[in-house]
Amino acid sequence: RQRQKWQAQRGHPIAINPETVAGLLDALPFPLTDAQRQTLDEIVADLGRAVPMSRLLQGDVGSGKTVVALAAMVLTVESGAQAAILAPTEILAEQHYNGMQKMLSPIGQALGREFRIELLTGSVAAAARRDILDDLTAGKIDILVGTHAIIQSDVELQNLRLAIIDEQHRFG
Repeated sequence: RQRQKWQAQRGHPIAINPETVAGLLDALPFPLTDAQRQTLDEIVADLGRAVPMSRLLQGDVGSGKTVVALAAMVLTVESGAQAAILAPTEILAEQHYNGMQKMLSPIGQALGREFRIELLTGSVAAAARRDILDDLTAGKIDILVGTHAIIQSDVELQNLRLAIIDEQHRFG
């Protein structure tokens, strides 16, 4: 019943340019496996639908789930929206942030734009947090990485279209 209610909501389709997908894939430091590519293709198809996407991406540590998630976030951002990823711990959020930041530089060069990514956790200083919150609301941040700190009532993204939750056996 919950799934039917969720799927009955109106989604916001995201048009994804195949050339953007090709440029993104070429900019990655390694080629995607067939399974990763198939998963990304399914996510791209879901993003283009007018119903909310609900998808579980499951795999062993090191199987490439994060790169598939980053690709989906980049494609979402390229459509003019924002994306966020929620991690269960600050350590994992920092790992995601650092890894994604490294990959975003060559992706940005390949796609002809910079991607702004920020990290928001409970240990971010108050002044830095205010700046991040202001920039989120203004739409200046493309990708937000963080812990439960990103789901607080004062966190408002201007145009969030893709939210990813990294469960890591913690959120259930």
